[in-house]
Amino acid sequence: MRVVKIDIPPDKSVSHRAVILASISEGSTRIKNLLTGEDCLRTIEAFRAMGVRIDVAAATDVVIYGVGMRGLKRPKRPIYLGNSGTTMRILPGVLAGQDFSAILKGDKSLSKRPMLRIVGPLRRMGAEISGARLKVSASGGKGDVYPPLKIHGGRLKAIKYKSKIASAQIKSCILLAGLFARGVTSVSEPVKSRDHTERMLGLFGCKVNKVSVKGPVQLKSPRVVDIPGDISSAAFFIVAGCILPDTKIVIKNVGLNPTRSGVLDILKKMGARIEIQSPKSKIQNKEPIGNIIVQTSILRGIRISPGEVVRAIDEIPIIMVAACFAKGETVIEGVGELRVKETDRVKSMVTNLRKMGADVKVEGDSLKVKGGKELHGARVSSYGDHRTAMSMLVAGLLVKDNLRVTGLSCIKKSFPGFEKMFSKLQLSFPRKRGSKK
Repeated sequence: MRVVKIDIPPDKSVSHRAVILASISEGSTRIKNLLTGEDCLRTIEAFRAMGVRIDVAAATDVVIYGVGMRGLKRPKRPIYLGNSGTTMRILPGVLAGQDFSAILKGDKSLSKRPMLRIVGPLRRMGAEISGARLKVSASGGKGDVYPPLKIHGGRLKAIKYKSKIASAQIKSCILLAGLFARGVTSVSEPVKSRDHTERMLGLFGCKVNKVSVKGPVQLKSPRVVDIPGDISSAAFFIVAGCILPDTKIVIKNVGLNPTRSGVLDILKKMGARIEIQSPKSKIQNKEPIGNIIVQTSILRGIRISPGEVVRAIDEIPIIMVAACFAKGETVIEGVGELRVKETDRVKSMVTNLRKMGADVKVEGDSLKVKGGKELHGARVSSYGDHRTAMSMLVAGLLVKDNLRVTGLSCIKKSFPGFEKMFSKLQLSFPRKRGSKK
């Protein structure tokens, strides 16, 4: 059995939140093992534009000299966030509590992502926010709000917000605004979304009662924050370990936050041979971490509920690949949120997998994948989406002919160096010919 050891990058979600909270806390914070992908660099540059000193101590280490809750300065020009949806949806929570105006802009893709989900509650709290609004549809439905966003902060009031969408970005935005508001701000959602913000707020000295904060709050630096490995990035190698023959893949120091580990539960339910080495004492900055060992597995089709999808929303593309190599049918319910990511991931994944010969159907917000059908080479596209791109490369490990995936530069968004690490699998299995361009 071939054994491949993989070092995955730092967690993207945790990295964003560490930069944001360190910037508005009192004192300096050293962030160790920070993801330096394009998205996180946009968050860093956003706070530099507002007067925060951020020094690069090493390749993945930075030191942030926090300016406190009210120490940010008005940016001299619009802040460009590239393709970072996380920054666009969370940063307004901080800006809503400032005494100046700021404009957040994004690239073509980000400018198409709906923002009313955060704009609505922030307006209720007292912030003034405007953006591009989609025209009312022919059916009379209301339009949404899209970047660029102009945000004018002010005195905020606490709210109790009941979100119709289970989204950590919505929840985080409102909780951050709640730090500046007088009174208790709380958020409820249909299913619990990832809780990195709640955990990290506690690290910075803010008491979080379930999903609520009592403002106004003064955050204090914990001095050092160490970012765990990203389970979403690990997922590509976990699935590869399941479907490749005679294989064992070892991935160390992965974040095992229970609100993010849905991909492990789903794959185990499918029959994946996954071992978790996770000492109870291994807690890093309030985030549990451990090692993941995966071996060649016989996968079977299952039904995945909307609640399970929430805990694995970013991993659904690679789970679809796993389903193609499973016996029987896999049904994935409640995938509507995949349509408003960097691209419409339902469309990108279904289009690509069908080109490769997969039996995939879309029925409303559900996907049906009939596994066991041999896939073949084709020319497919990343559609500018990092998770689609990496999922296609994993699928290509077992195709009969060359699979050509175009537009791989988007992978730098979350996993710089992925192709180099991925080549370890290709070198271990020279008869398989995934390809790139």
